[in-house]
Amino acid sequence: MIKNIFKGLSAYSRAFPLISELGLWKYFLIPMAISFFIAVAVFASIYKLADNIGRWLASFYPFETGAETVEAIATFVGGLSILVLGLILYKHIVMALSSPFMSPVSEKMERHLFPEFHEEIKQRKTSNAQQLVRGLRINVRNLIYELLITIPLLLLSLIPLVNFVTTPLIFLVQSYYAGFGNMDYTLERHFNYRESVRFVKKSRGYAIGNGIVFMLMALIPVLGVIIVLPISATAASKTTLELLRERRLFEKTGDNLKAEDQNRVRISG
Repeated sequence: MIKNIFKGLSAYSRAFPLISELGLWKYFLIPMAISFFIAVAVFASIYKLADNIGRWLASFYPFETGAETVEAIATFVGGLSILVLGLILYKHIVMALSSPFMSPVSEKMERHLFPEFHEEIKQRKTSNAQQLVRGLRINVRNLIYELLITIPLLLLSLIPLVNFVTTPLIFLVQSYYAGFGNMDYTLERHFNYRESVRFVKKSRGYAIGNGIVFMLMALIPVLGVIIVLPISATAASKTTLELLRERRLFEKTGDNLKAEDQNRVRISG
């Protein structure tokens, strides 16, 4: 798992050169705009809600002594919780709406990096509308699972000292589902919905590695939310294509071994 996480991280070293080399920036203009405006809406809501949630949490404290301190802590905890939930919503909305624009990027990279693999494998042909529906389906599924895991962790983080464990776990969960969404831009052309889910589950480390950088970049004011999707989607496409090619080579080797075994049986018979 750790080794695969580092492999997912290392794919970013080729992201910028690939985008420039293949002239991919034009494909990212609309996704970058989507990412920016969704981020503005989400984080503006966070700013407005943080104080209200802080006061609501502080209202459960029955004493006057230390009330200001409790309210300050409650405001921080409320803001942090809204930030985490806001990042989750931002991530899945942007990834779902960007789906139709990402498939051409992945296909162009596939033709460039592995032309023989691209010609050999039969691709799934889908329309922009089908890609959008697929993106919505994947991201709604991931959103539900992520919330089911994250909300209990947020509640546990209210317990002193426990938050030293829950905070990294929340970050890794967010990273996994960010990487999941980025990898599906390539998987969409090769697998159906269920096959893609199984593929990413078997490649968790790669998804986490890709998502770690996604989450860190998304926290950079303004610039981060603009460039996060092009960079992370390109890195994920490279990683996923390499995994698909390795899987195909493994399957071909297995087929060849089966053929050799059959030939031995015929010869010995």
